[in-house]
Amino acid sequence: MKALVKLTAEPGLRLTDVPEPETGPGDVLIKVLRTGICGTDLHIRAWDGWARQAVEAPRVLGHEFVGEVASVGADVQDIAVGDLVSGEGHLVCGKCRNCLAGRRHLCRSTVGLGVGRDGAFAEYVALPASNVWVHRAPVDLDIAAIFDPFGNAVHTALTFPLVGEDVLITGAGPIGIMAAAVARHAGARNVAITDVSPDRLEIARKVGATLALDVSAPGTGIAEAQRRLGLKEGFDIGLEMSGRPEAMRDMVDNMTHGGRIAMLGLPATEFAVDWAKIVTSMITVKGIYGREMYETWYAMTVLLEGGLDLAPVITGSYGYEDFDTAFDEAAKATGGKIILNWA
Repeated sequence: MKALVKLTAEPGLRLTDVPEPETGPGDVLIKVLRTGICGTDLHIRAWDGWARQAVEAPRVLGHEFVGEVASVGADVQDIAVGDLVSGEGHLVCGKCRNCLAGRRHLCRSTVGLGVGRDGAFAEYVALPASNVWVHRAPVDLDIAAIFDPFGNAVHTALTFPLVGEDVLITGAGPIGIMAAAVARHAGARNVAITDVSPDRLEIARKVGATLALDVSAPGTGIAEAQRRLGLKEGFDIGLEMSGRPEAMRDMVDNMTHGGRIAMLGLPATEFAVDWAKIVTSMITVKGIYGREMYETWYAMTVLLEGGLDLAPVITGSYGYEDFDTAFDEAAKATGGKIILNWA
Protein backbone atom coordinates (compact mmCIF):
# COMPACT_ATOMS: atom_id res chain seq x y z
CA MET A 1 0.00 0.00 0.00
CA LYS A 2 1.03 3.64 -0.43
CA ALA A 3 2.07 5.52 2.70
CA LEU A 4 3.72 8.80 3.67
CA VAL A 5 6.83 7.82 5.60
CA LYS A 6 9.64 9.40 7.59
CA LEU A 7 12.04 6.99 5.93
CA THR A 8 15.37 8.17 7.35
CA ALA A 9 16.56 10.40 10.18
CA GLU A 10 16.68 13.60 8.14
CA PRO A 11 14.29 16.33 6.95
CA GLY A 12 11.62 15.38 4.44
CA LEU A 13 9.01 12.68 3.83
CA ARG A 14 8.70 9.95 1.23
CA LEU A 15 5.60 8.55 -0.46
CA THR A 16 6.43 4.89 -0.83
CA ASP A 17 5.07 1.34 -0.73
CA VAL A 18 4.88 -0.37 2.65
CA PRO A 19 3.19 -3.60 3.80
CA GLU A 20 -0.40 -3.37 4.94
CA PRO A 21 -0.61 -3.28 8.75
CA GLU A 22 -1.06 -6.57 10.57
CA THR A 23 -4.09 -6.97 12.82
CA GLY A 24 -4.96 -9.18 15.78
CA PRO A 25 -8.25 -10.42 17.26
CA GLY A 26 -8.93 -7.11 19.02
CA ASP A 27 -7.98 -4.83 16.12
CA VAL A 28 -9.78 -2.99 13.34
CA LEU A 29 -8.33 -2.45 9.85
CA ILE A 30 -9.48 0.85 8.34
CA LYS A 31 -9.36 2.03 4.73
CA VAL A 32 -8.31 5.67 5.04
CA LEU A 33 -10.40 8.26 3.17
CA ARG A 34 -9.16 11.65 4.43
CA THR A 35 -6.43 12.84 6.79
CA GLY A 36 -5.59 16.17 8.40
CA ILE A 37 -2.09 17.62 8.66
CA CYS A 38 -1.12 18.46 12.24
CA GLY A 39 1.67 20.57 13.69
CA THR A 40 3.17 17.32 14.95
CA ASP A 41 3.47 16.12 11.35
CA LEU A 42 5.22 19.36 10.41
CA HIS A 43 7.73 18.87 13.22
CA ILE A 44 8.47 15.33 12.01
CA ARG A 45 8.82 16.45 8.40
CA ALA A 46 11.30 19.18 9.47
CA TRP A 47 13.08 16.68 11.74
CA ASP A 48 13.55 19.27 14.48
CA GLY A 49 14.83 18.67 18.00
CA TRP A 50 11.51 17.36 19.29
CA ALA A 51 11.07 14.97 16.34
CA ARG A 52 14.59 13.59 16.70
CA GLN A 53 13.95 12.53 20.26
CA ALA A 54 10.31 11.43 19.81
CA VAL A 55 10.29 9.48 16.53
CA GLU A 56 12.25 6.48 15.35
CA ALA A 57 12.55 6.19 11.55
CA PRO A 58 11.14 4.58 9.53
CA ARG A 59 7.67 5.67 10.62
CA VAL A 60 4.35 6.14 8.83
CA LEU A 61 3.02 9.54 9.91
CA GLY A 62 -0.49 10.77 10.62
CA HIS A 63 -3.05 10.64 13.42
CA GLU A 64 -5.96 12.77 12.15
CA PHE A 65 -8.15 10.66 9.87
CA VAL A 66 -11.49 9.29 8.82
CA GLY A 67 -11.96 6.00 7.04
CA GLU A 68 -14.14 3.00 6.38
CA VAL A 69 -13.78 -0.25 8.31
CA ALA A 70 -12.24 -2.88 6.03
CA SER A 71 -12.10 -5.79 8.50
CA VAL A 72 -12.48 -6.50 12.21
CA GLY A 73 -10.79 -9.02 14.50
CA ALA A 74 -12.60 -12.00 15.96
CA ASP A 75 -12.96 -10.34 19.39
CA VAL A 76 -14.32 -7.02 18.10
CA GLN A 77 -17.93 -6.15 18.89
CA ASP A 78 -20.17 -3.24 17.86
CA ILE A 79 -17.91 -2.25 14.94
CA ALA A 80 -18.80 -3.57 11.50
CA VAL A 81 -17.22 -3.65 8.06
CA GLY A 82 -18.31 -0.52 6.21
CA ASP A 83 -18.68 1.68 9.32
CA LEU A 84 -17.37 5.24 8.97
CA VAL A 85 -14.82 5.79 11.74
CA SER A 86 -12.19 8.10 13.15
CA GLY A 87 -9.59 7.12 15.72
CA GLU A 88 -8.37 8.23 19.13
CA GLY A 89 -4.65 8.70 18.46
CA HIS A 90 -3.50 8.15 22.06
CA LEU A 91 -3.04 4.45 22.74
CA VAL A 92 -2.97 3.76 26.48
CA CYS A 93 -1.68 0.90 28.61
CA GLY A 94 -5.01 -0.07 30.23
CA LYS A 95 -3.21 -1.16 33.41
CA CYS A 96 -2.05 1.95 35.28
CA ARG A 97 -4.02 3.61 38.08
CA ASN A 98 -5.60 6.21 35.81
CA CYS A 99 -6.55 3.72 33.10
CA LEU A 100 -8.14 1.37 35.63
CA ALA A 101 -10.05 4.30 37.12
CA GLY A 102 -11.44 5.27 33.70
CA ARG A 103 -9.16 8.29 33.31
CA ARG A 104 -7.41 6.99 30.22
CA HIS A 105 -6.44 10.44 28.97
CA LEU A 106 -4.10 10.61 32.00
CA CYS A 107 -2.21 7.38 31.21
CA ARG A 108 1.52 7.78 31.82
CA SER A 109 2.40 5.24 29.12
CA THR A 110 0.55 6.74 26.16
CA VAL A 111 1.82 5.88 22.67
CA GLY A 112 0.96 8.30 19.89
CA LEU A 113 -0.38 7.13 16.54
CA GLY A 114 1.98 8.32 13.79
CA VAL A 115 4.67 9.06 16.40
CA GLY A 116 5.31 5.95 18.49
CA ARG A 117 3.61 3.55 16.05
CA ASP A 118 2.72 3.66 12.36
CA GLY A 119 -0.07 6.08 11.60
CA ALA A 120 -2.84 7.02 9.20
CA PHE A 121 -1.03 8.73 6.31
CA ALA A 122 -1.53 5.54 4.34
CA GLU A 123 -4.16 3.62 2.42
CA TYR A 124 -4.86 1.53 5.53
CA VAL A 125 -4.34 1.97 9.26
CA ALA A 126 -4.86 -0.53 12.09
CA LEU A 127 -6.08 0.37 15.58
CA PRO A 128 -7.31 -1.48 18.65
CA ALA A 129 -11.10 -1.50 18.67
CA SER A 130 -11.01 0.52 21.91
CA ASN A 131 -9.46 3.42 19.98
CA VAL A 132 -12.02 3.45 17.15
CA TRP A 133 -14.84 6.00 17.13
CA VAL A 134 -17.80 5.05 14.93
CA HIS A 135 -19.65 8.01 13.41
CA ARG A 136 -23.27 7.05 14.11
CA ALA A 137 -24.57 10.44 12.93
CA PRO A 138 -23.99 11.94 9.46
CA VAL A 139 -20.79 13.99 9.27
CA ASP A 140 -18.83 15.67 6.49
CA LEU A 141 -15.70 13.66 5.67
CA ASP A 142 -13.36 16.63 6.00
CA ILE A 143 -14.75 17.42 9.46
CA ALA A 144 -14.59 13.77 10.49
CA ALA A 145 -10.93 13.76 9.46
CA ILE A 146 -10.13 16.45 12.04
CA PHE A 147 -11.98 15.00 15.04
CA ASP A 148 -8.61 14.65 16.79
CA PRO A 149 -7.75 18.40 16.85
CA PHE A 150 -11.44 19.29 17.17
CA GLY A 151 -11.34 17.18 20.32
CA ASN A 152 -8.40 19.21 21.64
CA ALA A 153 -10.46 22.36 21.12
CA VAL A 154 -13.55 20.90 22.80
CA HIS A 155 -11.57 19.48 25.74
CA THR A 156 -9.95 22.87 26.32
CA ALA A 157 -12.99 25.06 25.73
CA LEU A 158 -15.35 23.00 27.90
CA THR A 159 -12.94 22.54 30.81
CA PHE A 160 -14.69 25.35 32.69
CA PRO A 161 -18.35 26.50 32.45
CA LEU A 162 -18.76 29.10 29.71
CA VAL A 163 -22.37 30.28 29.83
CA GLY A 164 -22.44 34.07 30.11
CA GLU A 165 -18.67 34.30 30.56
CA ASP A 166 -16.13 36.52 28.81
CA VAL A 167 -13.58 34.23 27.15
CA LEU A 168 -10.09 35.06 25.94
CA ILE A 169 -8.26 32.79 23.47
CA THR A 170 -4.59 33.42 22.74
CA GLY A 171 -3.53 31.77 19.47
CA ALA A 172 -5.75 31.57 16.37
CA GLY A 173 -4.33 28.39 14.93
CA PRO A 174 -6.91 25.85 13.77
CA ILE A 175 -7.49 24.53 17.30
CA GLY A 176 -7.84 28.04 18.73
CA ILE A 177 -10.34 28.92 15.99
CA MET A 178 -12.35 25.77 16.69
CA ALA A 179 -12.28 26.60 20.41
CA ALA A 180 -13.74 30.02 19.59
CA ALA A 181 -16.56 28.38 17.66
CA VAL A 182 -17.24 25.99 20.54
CA ALA A 183 -17.19 28.76 23.16
CA ARG A 184 -19.75 30.86 21.27
CA HIS A 185 -21.92 27.81 20.61
CA ALA A 186 -21.75 26.84 24.30
CA GLY A 187 -23.06 30.21 25.47
CA ALA A 188 -20.11 32.50 26.17
CA ARG A 189 -21.04 36.19 26.25
CA ASN A 190 -17.88 37.44 24.50
CA VAL A 191 -15.11 35.47 22.79
CA ALA A 192 -11.95 37.45 22.07
CA ILE A 193 -9.13 35.75 20.17
CA THR A 194 -5.63 37.10 19.52
CA ASP A 195 -2.97 36.22 16.96
CA VAL A 196 -0.49 37.83 14.55
CA SER A 197 -2.00 36.36 11.36
CA PRO A 198 -4.73 38.51 9.76
CA ASP A 199 -5.88 35.55 7.66
CA ARG A 200 -6.39 33.31 10.67
CA LEU A 201 -8.13 36.07 12.58
CA GLU A 202 -10.55 36.47 9.66
CA ILE A 203 -11.37 32.74 9.88
CA ALA A 204 -12.02 33.21 13.61
CA ARG A 205 -14.52 35.97 12.80
CA LYS A 206 -16.30 33.60 10.40
CA VAL A 207 -16.84 31.03 13.15
CA GLY A 208 -18.28 33.62 15.53
CA ALA A 209 -15.50 35.27 17.52
CA THR A 210 -16.77 38.53 19.02
CA LEU A 211 -13.37 40.17 18.65
CA ALA A 212 -10.36 38.96 16.65
CA LEU A 213 -7.35 41.10 17.49
CA ASP A 214 -3.97 41.30 15.73
CA VAL A 215 -1.54 41.82 18.63
CA SER A 216 1.49 42.40 16.39
CA ALA A 217 0.68 46.11 16.06
CA PRO A 218 1.68 48.57 18.82
CA GLY A 219 -1.01 49.21 21.41
CA THR A 220 -3.09 46.14 20.52
CA GLY A 221 -2.45 43.83 23.46
CA ILE A 222 -5.08 42.03 25.50
CA ALA A 223 -5.78 45.19 27.52
CA GLU A 224 -7.03 46.69 24.24
CA ALA A 225 -9.35 43.71 23.82
CA GLN A 226 -10.76 44.44 27.26
CA ARG A 227 -11.28 48.08 26.34
CA ARG A 228 -13.05 47.28 23.05
CA LEU A 229 -15.40 44.84 24.77
CA GLY A 230 -16.09 47.20 27.65
CA LEU A 231 -14.88 44.80 30.33
CA LYS A 232 -14.31 46.33 33.75
CA GLU A 233 -12.64 43.51 35.71
CA GLY A 234 -10.99 41.27 33.13
CA PHE A 235 -11.72 37.99 31.37
CA ASP A 236 -13.43 35.15 33.22
CA ILE A 237 -12.00 32.27 31.18
CA GLY A 238 -8.67 32.04 29.35
CA LEU A 239 -7.81 29.43 26.71
CA GLU A 240 -4.07 29.55 25.98
CA MET A 241 -3.49 27.93 22.59
CA SER A 242 -0.23 29.45 21.37
CA GLY A 243 2.49 28.20 23.70
CA ARG A 244 3.98 31.68 23.59
CA PRO A 245 5.39 33.16 26.83
CA GLU A 246 4.19 36.68 26.05
CA ALA A 247 0.67 35.41 25.41
CA MET A 248 0.47 33.59 28.73
CA ARG A 249 1.87 36.54 30.66
CA ASP A 250 -0.53 38.97 28.99
CA MET A 251 -3.43 36.62 29.65
CA VAL A 252 -2.61 36.41 33.37
CA ASP A 253 -2.43 40.21 33.53
CA ASN A 254 -5.93 40.52 32.11
CA MET A 255 -7.88 37.88 34.04
CA THR A 256 -10.50 38.77 36.61
CA HIS A 257 -9.89 37.69 40.21
CA GLY A 258 -10.86 34.03 40.42
CA GLY A 259 -10.40 33.63 36.66
CA ARG A 260 -9.68 30.23 35.17
CA ILE A 261 -7.13 29.37 32.47
CA ALA A 262 -7.02 26.16 30.42
CA MET A 263 -3.61 25.81 28.76
CA LEU A 264 -3.28 23.64 25.65
CA GLY A 265 -0.45 25.54 23.91
CA LEU A 266 2.81 23.65 24.35
CA PRO A 267 5.80 25.95 24.99
CA ALA A 268 9.07 25.15 23.23
CA THR A 269 11.08 26.01 26.35
CA GLU A 270 10.53 26.92 29.99
CA PHE A 271 9.47 30.49 30.71
CA ALA A 272 8.64 32.65 33.71
CA VAL A 273 5.19 33.89 34.72
CA ASP A 274 4.14 36.17 37.56
CA TRP A 275 3.14 33.54 40.09
CA ALA A 276 2.50 36.21 42.72
CA LYS A 277 -0.29 37.59 40.51
CA ILE A 278 -1.70 34.10 39.97
CA VAL A 279 -1.76 33.56 43.76
CA THR A 280 -3.12 36.94 44.80
CA SER A 281 -5.72 36.95 42.00
CA MET A 282 -6.65 33.35 42.87
CA ILE A 283 -6.35 32.27 39.23
CA THR A 284 -6.74 28.58 38.37
CA VAL A 285 -4.40 27.22 35.67
CA LYS A 286 -5.09 23.75 34.27
CA GLY A 287 -2.97 21.93 31.69
CA ILE A 288 -4.83 20.19 28.85
CA TYR A 289 -3.47 17.39 26.67
CA GLY A 290 -5.43 15.52 24.02
CA ARG A 291 -9.02 14.48 24.60
CA GLU A 292 -10.95 12.80 27.40
CA MET A 293 -11.73 9.26 26.29
CA TYR A 294 -14.50 9.28 25.28
CA GLU A 295 -16.50 12.05 26.87
CA THR A 296 -14.92 14.61 24.54
CA TRP A 297 -15.85 12.50 21.50
CA TYR A 298 -19.50 12.42 22.57
CA ALA A 299 -19.41 16.20 23.09
CA MET A 300 -17.95 16.73 19.60
CA THR A 301 -20.69 14.70 17.97
CA VAL A 302 -23.44 16.48 19.91
CA LEU A 303 -22.01 19.92 19.09
CA LEU A 304 -22.04 19.13 15.37
CA GLU A 305 -25.56 17.69 15.61
CA GLY A 306 -26.56 20.92 17.33
CA GLY A 307 -25.44 23.03 14.38
CA LEU A 308 -21.82 23.92 15.14
CA ASP A 309 -20.26 24.87 11.78
CA LEU A 310 -16.54 24.14 11.36
CA ALA A 311 -16.49 24.43 7.57
CA PRO A 312 -14.48 27.73 7.58
CA VAL A 313 -11.65 25.95 9.43
CA ILE A 314 -10.91 23.77 6.36
CA THR A 315 -8.86 25.96 4.01
CA GLY A 316 -7.09 23.48 1.75
CA SER A 317 -7.56 20.00 0.28
CA TYR A 318 -5.08 17.95 -1.79
CA GLY A 319 -4.68 14.47 -3.15
CA TYR A 320 -2.13 12.52 -1.13
CA GLU A 321 0.27 12.52 -4.09
CA ASP A 322 0.55 16.32 -3.65
CA PHE A 323 1.63 16.01 -0.03
CA ASP A 324 4.63 18.33 -0.40
CA THR A 325 2.42 21.19 -1.60
CA ALA A 326 -0.08 20.47 1.17
CA PHE A 327 2.64 20.43 3.85
CA ASP A 328 4.14 23.65 2.49
CA GLU A 329 0.75 25.36 2.80
CA ALA A 330 0.23 24.05 6.32
CA ALA A 331 3.72 25.22 7.33
CA LYS A 332 2.90 28.83 6.38
CA ALA A 333 0.71 28.99 9.51
CA THR A 334 -1.64 31.51 7.91
CA GLY A 335 -4.67 29.31 7.20
CA GLY A 336 -6.77 26.60 8.78
CA LYS A 337 -6.70 22.83 8.46
CA ILE A 338 -5.22 21.19 5.38
CA ILE A 339 -6.75 17.88 4.24
CA LEU A 340 -5.16 15.02 2.30
CA ASN A 341 -7.57 12.89 0.24
CA TRP A 342 -6.72 9.16 0.16
CA ALA A 343 -9.95 7.94 -1.46
